[in-house]
Amino acid sequence: MSLASDARPLRIGITCYPTYGGSGVVATELGIELAARGHEVHFITSSPPFRLTGRESRIHFHQVELFHYPLFEHPPYDLALATRMAEVAEFYSLDLLHVHYAIPHSVSAYLAKQMLAAKGIHLPFITTLHGTDITLVGLDRSYLPITKFGIDQSDGVTAISSYLRDRTHQAFKVEREIEVIRNFVNCDVYVARPALVAEMRPRYAGPGETLLVHLSNFRPVKRIADVVKVFAKVAEARPSRLMLIGDGPDRSTAEYLARQLGVSDRIHFLGKQDNVNELLPVADLMLMPSEMESFGLAALEAMACRVPAIATRVGGVSELIDDGVNGLLFEVGDIDGMAQAAISLLNDPARIEQMGAAARRTAQNHFCATTIIAKYEAYYRRILGTATKSS
Repeated sequence: MSLASDARPLRIGITCYPTYGGSGVVATELGIELAARGHEVHFITSSPPFRLTGRESRIHFHQVELFHYPLFEHPPYDLALATRMAEVAEFYSLDLLHVHYAIPHSVSAYLAKQMLAAKGIHLPFITTLHGTDITLVGLDRSYLPITKFGIDQSDGVTAISSYLRDRTHQAFKVEREIEVIRNFVNCDVYVARPALVAEMRPRYAGPGETLLVHLSNFRPVKRIADVVKVFAKVAEARPSRLMLIGDGPDRSTAEYLARQLGVSDRIHFLGKQDNVNELLPVADLMLMPSEMESFGLAALEAMACRVPAIATRVGGVSELIDDGVNGLLFEVGDIDGMAQAAISLLNDPARIEQMGAAARRTAQNHFCATTIIAKYEAYYRRILGTATKSS
């Protein structure tokens, strides 16, 4: 199979977890942006990524079907995925695969590559590391060797922050180059539109009330209980409401705690939402008290909408938030500190406006899709050029 020249659009296969979470969001948005720039994108996943509408031009979806047989206690998804990757790559003459999250996607891509190599077809693949595939899953002793193998066998590897790159080198003793290409946001979509804010805000906060927001998959690492505790202290000090966007295993914990603290009637549990770009701008402040964030995509989405974040000083968050300039950083579990900072900001409209403007500038200057997608395109071309020379 001859690879694409630099002159024509690429045919790219993308595999990710299609569920509600940062890696799936980034992979889906990447595909949408690549298609908008003229590339042909093929999503190869177990179900349609939740942010796809099905109406995007130049985007195709290929479902990975699982074969249920009594012999298999757990259907072998990684093998089914490898088979589907190879089928799609051969039929549509893909130039490369781009897999998000190392486990099991990089290993499946490696198997697909070997299957095609037996037919004389060369298919390079790139692995993007997103966080818990390295910091949690990959460091489990039973997964560490196969995770390292997948990383080593990838034709290219990217990480969403310098922190994650360095952590991967350290934890897996990986010596290969890892390119840092940070997460991004479409600054034309994630933007505060005054008319829309004026229409939407009364649904969630009354006159004189401030509005806080949290967006996540409600997993333990997001420390959703801390969000509720911080908000309870804020609500005690001034009229406030909280939007909780997302869903997951700790939602019931948050609901129970809200009742215990007497603030359940001031919290909007909105569940999973596709239109977060319309919800975030109506808030005054984001809370992100995570135990670990390899980047902090939710904070970036809020910042692009002129909503500063109060977050924890963990992982790659400090590569996004400049403490005291475009947001505020605290140690994990510092509920009192975060609450007092939120109260102080909400009582000072001029300061929160200034911080929100700085947050928007950060998104525009460093993390807009127009900048980051170009980096991915250049990286694809570089990997394809290297693959051509070595094949």
